[in-house]
This record gives sequence, structure tokens and C-alpha cells, in this order.
Amino acid sequence: METILFIVGIILFILLVVIHELGHAIAAQRNGVVVEEFGIGFPPKAWGKKLKNGVLFTLNWLPLGGFVKLKGETDDARGKGTYGAAPLAVKAKILLAGVVMNWVTAVLIFTILAVTGMPRLVPGQFTVAADTRVVSQPVVALAVEKGSPADKAGIRDGDTILAINGQAIASDQQLRDTTKANTGQTVKLTYARDGAEKTVDVALRDQKTGQLGVAPFFQEMTYSTWSAPLVGVGLTAQLSAMTVEGVGKALWNLVAGLAQKIIPSEQVQKQANEALTEAGGSVAGPVGIINLLQQVAKNMGLAGVMLIIAVISLTLAVMNVLPIPALDGGRLFVTLLFRGLKKPLRRETEEKIHGTGFIVLMLLFVVITVLDVSRLAR
Repeated sequence: METILFIVGIILFILLVVIHELGHAIAAQRNGVVVEEFGIGFPPKAWGKKLKNGVLFTLNWLPLGGFVKLKGETDDARGKGTYGAAPLAVKAKILLAGVVMNWVTAVLIFTILAVTGMPRLVPGQFTVAADTRVVSQPVVALAVEKGSPADKAGIRDGDTILAINGQAIASDQQLRDTTKANTGQTVKLTYARDGAEKTVDVALRDQKTGQLGVAPFFQEMTYSTWSAPLVGVGLTAQLSAMTVEGVGKALWNLVAGLAQKIIPSEQVQKQANEALTEAGGSVAGPVGIINLLQQVAKNMGLAGVMLIIAVISLTLAVMNVLPIPALDGGRLFVTLLFRGLKKPLRRETEEKIHGTGFIVLMLLFVVITVLDVSRLAR
């Protein structure tokens, strides 16, 4: 069952990108821009068929999402049915349609989870108090970091954490607060596995976070009825704002860390290493996502997998709306910038800007993948 849920999670992850591209295709066709090809996966092509509406539908060998190819995709393209000849408002609709599709997908999934059971993701999570039933659950080790104090003490994924130094642990936040209060000390941790309780000594790490090395399972579930759609919209908006804040913080840590690296001071170098470590720890690539889906499928079932898919969907929406070259928001930003400067956006210029952005994104992709693999190897 866990393997099936894991496979379902991977398929849904790929479908998020396909849904995003489908948004572009629908917006283009509805506004008179010709869609030449809609592909699932990336070339080389494995199979293709011309649909009745003239769109070439293809299945490709690299299962990393999908793409849509429009007629005359550069801003300076001309001719009937080209993207370049479309009005600015239409271009904006096409570019932002994928973002809207991912955001709506997150809303729909969160709405369903609001009815079937929504884990508490963040403090102050959006709910409608008059229509919310809260059910507490034991604190479970969702994932145990390899080589961590918990791992060395024999704690395994799925174990229920009952107490630390005789103090009952009733929430994931209490677990974090208790381990933080005992940073660098040896504590007695009581846990349960298969109905049997056991107490072990655990030497906590001496660091700001992750003293125990356990990602706790959400111990609180909320259930809604008539307010589920409101919860879906409200929670998506709340997490979107938090994602923007998180991305900004990660970028700041990255820039600050790199800037401090060039200053020949031991203290500054130490601060730079901490900033870069924090930046690297706050992001995850495909390897990290696959590992997370595997852990969630094992410990949380279908509801957990759907929760992660919803979070990834809204993250894709937020990332693609940012003014980063090569992404949707970046393409719109560059177009608006040249309109504001009253300068023509030549094909060569556009390709250089977004080509450079794409290279930078690919480098970040490689770096994040290396970080993911190194975290898994610990």
C-alpha cells in the first residue's frame, strides 16, 4: 500500500506541472493564440497525435512535467495567431494562467482535506472557529534523520514519542520546545512501538534547531463541514504568503552568505557558513520531494500525500509569479519593463535574458539536488 501511495504521489507531482501548462494552453486558445504542441514530459518524443483542434499532443521520454508550445512565442513575433502579436493584456492572461491553475488546485485539495481531516501545518492556521472540530493525536516521528541523536538512540520512523524526562509530550511544538530547552544535554525519552513502551537516554545536539533530529507528525487534526471552501481559500492564501516570506528569507541568506564569504574575517566567515546552511536547509528539489513523499506515504497515508501535493502546487504558483527570468512572472516582468522603457523587446534580447535565467535556475537545481542527496546520505 505504501508503494502504491508513493507512486500515486509521484504521478500527482508530475500532473501539477501538466496542469500548470494546461492553464497556459487554455488561456492561449481562448484568446486567439495558436497552440502548436502540448506535451507531457520533455523530448525526445515517444508518441504524438494531431488532435481535432489542430494541437499536436505528445508523450515524451523525460517524465518531468510537461510543456506547451505557442505559435510565435517571442514578444516581437508577428502574424495572426502568434503570441507576440497578442495584446499585452492577453499575454498577461496566458502567462499567469498556469499560476492560477496551480493555486486553484491547492484550494480544491485543501477544501477536501478540510472535510476529511486537515493536519495542523502552522501556528494560527486558518480555520472558521464556528465550524471546526479539533481532534488531538499522539506525537509520531514522521522522519528520523540519519546519524541524529534520535537515530543513535534507536528511534525509528513511526514511533510514538510519549515523554521527555518524565514530562508528557502532547504536541509537536512542545517536543521542539522541550528539546530546545535541553540543548546539549542528555535526556530520558519515552516512546512506544507496536504497543510496547521503552525509555532511552538521548544526547541532544548543541545547536539552534534539530537537537533531536526528528520531524514530528502533526498531532492535531481539524474537521470542517460548510466552511470547507473558506478554509481551502484561506489556508492557501495564508501558506502562499508564508511561502513568499520563506523564499525571500532563503534568498537573503544566500546573498548574505556569499557576500560575507569574500570578507577575510573569521567571525564573518562563520556567519556566512550559518547563513548558507540555513538557506540550503530551507529548500528542496526533486530528490528531497521524492524522499518526503516516500516518508509521508509510509506514515500518513493518502491524506498526507494529498497534503504535500497541495503545498507543492501552491509553491509552484508562488515561484512562477515571482519576477525571475525564464519563469512566467519573469517573462511578464521583462515585457512590462520594456513597455515602460518604450523600447522594443527584440527576440535576441529576450532569449539572452531568459536563457541566462534558465541557466541560473538549472545551476540552482543542481546545487539543491546535491544538498538533497547529501542530507539523505547523513
